[in-house]
Amino acid sequence: MKQRIIDLSVTLQNGIPSDPPPFLPSINYHNHAAGALQLAAMFPGLSPDDLPEKEGWAVEFVNMSTHAGTHMDAPWHYHSHMKDGDRSLTIDEIPLSWCIGPGVKLDFRQYPDGYVIGPADLDKEFARIGHTLSAGDIVLINTAAGDRYGREDYLERGCGVGRSGTLYLTQKGVRLVGTDAWSWDAPFAYTRARYQQTGDSSLIWEGHYAGNETPYCQIEKLSALNSLPDNGFTVISLPIKVHRASAGWCRTIALVDE
Repeated sequence: MKQRIIDLSVTLQNGIPSDPPPFLPSINYHNHAAGALQLAAMFPGLSPDDLPEKEGWAVEFVNMSTHAGTHMDAPWHYHSHMKDGDRSLTIDEIPLSWCIGPGVKLDFRQYPDGYVIGPADLDKEFARIGHTLSAGDIVLINTAAGDRYGREDYLERGCGVGRSGTLYLTQKGVRLVGTDAWSWDAPFAYTRARYQQTGDSSLIWEGHYAGNETPYCQIEKLSALNSLPDNGFTVISLPIKVHRASAGWCRTIALVDE
């Protein structure tokens, strides 16, 4: 059967509000003329004029966090150890079996920005699409943030999954989830307001911290989720093996049967 490939990753680039200012990536581009000078320096006696059309290599130098662009969070990101005391997994330790599996897309685009998704919301959406959740499913949530990547309001758009909603998934054997928002949790602007009103610190980063009980990974800053069917597709998302890191950049794709 023929399969269509859908790229679910965003493009890493300069000059867009993809992250809070301290976390914005920086890409320094060196063109072919600069590359000719670099190449000539490695071969004494060589002049850039001796190279084809006086051009060398193009190369880019990138300064960014492991959470820039489409990336996968490891359990180490949200705590140093699990509830049982074992050290949390870093991104280079994540089983690849978690990273390839049947995908299911949940459409929460109609939910208000800052909404915290719980088990009842998940049950309602699974019932709507007629899907019974199985261990190993990769659950992707399509939020209102998906169409706003690169826009000024991106960080404050979309809903997130709370502690109870996350545990609902992980206790059923889900080990990888994803979102097109900046975070698996609700946007911080809304969480901050709720915290200031209540003083309840358990509201902060509650979806991530739920992983202390059952480890799982989050793919954040996905794209094109609205182009996916509800289910019946395969997700492949392989993180870069950054030694002892809390996350790794990944090119996430979906394979859809045609």
